[in-house]
Amino acid sequence: MGPVETDGAADAGDVLIAPNIIEYPFTRTTGPVLGAFFTALREGFVVGVRGADGRVIVPPVEYDPDTAEELTELVEVGDEGEVLTWAWVTEPLDGQPLDRPFAWALIKLDGADTGLVHAVDAGGIDGIAAGSRVKARWRAEREGHILDIECFEPAGGDR
Repeated sequence: MGPVETDGAADAGDVLIAPNIIEYPFTRTTGPVLGAFFTALREGFVVGVRGADGRVIVPPVEYDPDTAEELTELVEVGDEGEVLTWAWVTEPLDGQPLDRPFAWALIKLDGADTGLVHAVDAGGIDGIAAGSRVKARWRAEREGHILDIECFEPAGGDR
């Protein structure tokens, strides 16, 4: 049944339709901190930002999570690090970074004081543990996106 024009009184079973248009007529730039993070990824390295207390936060944030102070000091960190914690994905879903079993892991990169969540291609559930060393596997063609790091893999290459 299509739209029904009435004189204001609706009969049972009539469908009333009202147009509803949702728009977001604005754009947001990444700004100097996140823009630098994405530019670094495109160039094949990782940056964080120095917090008010001196710790290096990766991924970088624009404002200190403890003091709300604006943060601007970018710090290059390594693309290798330590797995802090992880969860195994036995059956990856469409749209996930890998099409085979992998781990989501919280990784503290060398030179960082906080963790970055990313996929780890460990080769099997026995290939990852808290404390494992991992390194970034970079895509050949990068565009300034977190998935420019295809995933992380064991640092020793022992997959």
